[in-house]
Amino acid sequence: MLKSFIIKKNIIYYYIIQYLQVIIGCILIALAFNLFLKPNNIASGGIVGLSLLINRLFGIEPAVVQWCANIPLFLIGLIILGKRFTVNTILGSLILPLFILLTSNLKAITLSPFLGCIYGGIISGIGLGLVFKGHASTGGTSIIAKIVNKYTPLSIGNCQGIIDGFVVIASAYVFDIEKALYAIITLFITSKSIDMIQLGFSGSKVAFVISDKSEIIKDTVLKNLDRGITKLSGFGGYTDRKLTVLVVVMDQSEVNKFKDLVKNIDPGAFIIISDTHEVLGQGFNLSRNPKNY
Repeated sequence: MLKSFIIKKNIIYYYIIQYLQVIIGCILIALAFNLFLKPNNIASGGIVGLSLLINRLFGIEPAVVQWCANIPLFLIGLIILGKRFTVNTILGSLILPLFILLTSNLKAITLSPFLGCIYGGIISGIGLGLVFKGHASTGGTSIIAKIVNKYTPLSIGNCQGIIDGFVVIASAYVFDIEKALYAIITLFITSKSIDMIQLGFSGSKVAFVISDKSEIIKDTVLKNLDRGITKLSGFGGYTDRKLTVLVVVMDQSEVNKFKDLVKNIDPGAFIIISDTHEVLGQGFNLSRNPKNY
């Protein structure tokens, strides 16, 4: 009985967090649009950017354009992405135009297109990243970005950037080439901001070490770097000889010390160091001593 109550409570908490992420994300996107992008005529892609172009050409309120454009895309999301995604997307698609409408009378923070594209791109990217983390979308081309991401190795940020590029081309005709160039900068900043929110801000690194002196290296790293090590069994592709692969997760500030430790023991050791956006699991906390596995 108690276990069932705890599970139900965790599920409710999970969905509350999801919906809060979608709502906060939509608020940020609306603020970026009305405070930075719209005043500087920067159509940074998507239905939001398209609504700015239509507003300029026909005088239709951007929020109205967004509400109307999202209806057929709901059906696409329902068929391809599933019901739960579509429900969350309906939330984002309805409240984003609402927040854009509610904040439409706010005074622009800057009329500099350069500053507008930078800050508008950052805030929009953070907002979209939060919406995507809530397993939702703001509708429009965001649904298409999710579909492309589902069937290709492209990240959501890159998918969004490619699709929204078509809107940027249209903005060159509606406004001018200079505003289109600012829109491209905005798209780049937005896509990188989305990826940072999706993948995290972790500065941790993961290192793979192949050496005949793996045991000595393991003991030295444990003693001097105070990091846990995982030992994997492998085989050389050319020699077919059995090898031990050491895997170490560390903070970015520890990389140079780690390389020096390994090279002092075995100058010929094969070392691969790469970025890791997120480290999860028992013992892997960069702020304290990790456990050895």
